[in-house]
Amino acid sequence: MDIFTLPRLGLLVPPENPIAEPEYHQLLGSEMNVYTTRFPVTPGFTLETMEMYNEVLPDVLATFGTMQLDGAVVACNASHYLLGPDGDRAFCAELSERCGFPVQSTTLAILDLCDALGVRSLTLVSPYASWLTELSRGYWEKAGLTVERIVLAPAGPNPPGRGEEKDEDFNPYLVTTKTLLERIREADVPEDGTVLFTGTGMGTLPAVAALAAEGTRRTLITSNSAAAWWARRTAGLAGAGEHALLQRIDGAVR
Repeated sequence: MDIFTLPRLGLLVPPENPIAEPEYHQLLGSEMNVYTTRFPVTPGFTLETMEMYNEVLPDVLATFGTMQLDGAVVACNASHYLLGPDGDRAFCAELSERCGFPVQSTTLAILDLCDALGVRSLTLVSPYASWLTELSRGYWEKAGLTVERIVLAPAGPNPPGRGEEKDEDFNPYLVTTKTLLERIREADVPEDGTVLFTGTGMGTLPAVAALAAEGTRRTLITSNSAAAWWARRTAGLAGAGEHALLQRIDGAVR
């Protein structure tokens, strides 16, 4: 296989996110080449950080130079919650026109996938603190989706050498598969329901695989799987995706 002829996906990621690239590589496998650039580093993640991400987004996209991308994904839900669905679409359309290739946010990819699946209501699995969880809920509701329930996913124990563990702390990068499965089961989500795992930095693929292996009929959507689904279609890749989650999504869309 000539890997240099594969479609090219640009990925824009917050600097501390350890999950995005590994999940995109798993989801897209040998179908696309994924190239990454990162937002500037800030002392912490605040509302001001989110606003700054939107301000510098055109410049961050420009770091791909003249590389001929087939599309780019902004892999940060939080900053696009601020824009609302209409502002998000307008911003991404403007960026696409400026760059000469399609630019999509993970939030819009989720909305497009929900539309393709006919999803109108969902259970929101949130790894965020309360203020950001409410901002997330507001975005989905403004888009016309009903958030039936919220399942909070606090951070798990920190890996050795990664700082002190805090009781019921919220950090998407430290949510464990065990926590996700426990919280979903406690929430008693209906089998015909849709579960949306928000956050591009929350590792979701093992939890989704475990739920699928149990035979759940629930629709399972993650930020990264929705964007990977969008990227494949934008690049003109026909047929079901190689990854089991994308196969599941493609089967439901059809």
